[in-house]
Amino acid sequence: MSLPPPVTTRVTEGPLRDYWLARAAQHTHDTYAGVPLFKFPEDLRTYEHLLWADGTDTVIEIGTSAGGSALWFRDRLETARRYGRIGRRPRVISVDASHDSAREHLARADPRWAKTIQLVDGDVRDPATADAVAALVGDGARCLVVEDSAHEYDTTMAALTGFARFVPPQGFFVVEDGCVDVEALRLDDAWPRGVLPALHDWLDTPQGREFTVRRDLELYGISCHPEGFLQRA
Repeated sequence: MSLPPPVTTRVTEGPLRDYWLARAAQHTHDTYAGVPLFKFPEDLRTYEHLLWADGTDTVIEIGTSAGGSALWFRDRLETARRYGRIGRRPRVISVDASHDSAREHLARADPRWAKTIQLVDGDVRDPATADAVAALVGDGARCLVVEDSAHEYDTTMAALTGFARFVPPQGFFVVEDGCVDVEALRLDDAWPRGVLPALHDWLDTPQGREFTVRRDLELYGISCHPEGFLQRA
């Protein structure tokens, strides 16, 4: 059995920041269905709430890595369909510059993955990448967009500018890992920077003013995505 290293804490002892740093280090060792998945359980639980409440049938993911989150999102959508929450065939469209690792991991976990997960090779900073996704989305899809690329200013701004169009009214766009710009939450100096500055600048544009930051959706008191849960008006 492959499990991430445990993190323990006593609620009556020790600073919470130490707990955060231990959890941040731990989550880079986690997996889903044997595939690396680098997300906090608290954030995954929030995603479950959003997918169900919004009736999402298509997740657009920017940043595939090994494919664990694409598989996780696909499975959540298929569960929602079994419960009758959505009527369309569930799909995950995942964008990255290279998918060699993801294809290998996904094939090992589920040989039929390509029926429900579509991988788009492309740079989020290239407008043609968003256009390629648009050709796959088609009409009538209800999309959740998740930005999980390089966590730098230019990639975050490009993702917001190019992919916000896919979010329907009252739908959600999640900008992940704004924690890299909160000094007290940085695990080490190798972490990138630029997520929150890009988000703040974009929210001040006409496109960004259509969205509201939902800090109340940081439901479980600990999240990698401060200020990152956005809802379209």
